Amino acid sequence: MDDVHSFPEPLDDPSVSAEPAAPIESRFLFVDVAALRAKQLRRGARPRIDHDEVPMPHKAERLAMEEVRRGLVYYNVLDPSAARTGGEA
Repeated sequence: MDDVHSFPEPLDDPSVSAEPAAPIESRFLFVDVAALRAKQLRRGARPRIDHDEVPMPHKAERLAMEEVRRGLVYYNVLDPSAARTGGEA
């Protein structure tokens, strides 16, 4: 999970687009992003799915997976070469 950073809240960060995030092709990246989002939800982050649309899942993990599936979670993947050198490229 070292490749994925924390997710900026769209309302708090003007540099984040209001467009949905691109669909995640890799199931390993999907799991990493959803796990980090579930951690945020367990710590008190607000859900990004309107509870009036569909019944809310009870577990943070299920809610996080649905948010990722809908493109509501924004993520950054580091360049592996930059991570090894400490960001000094």
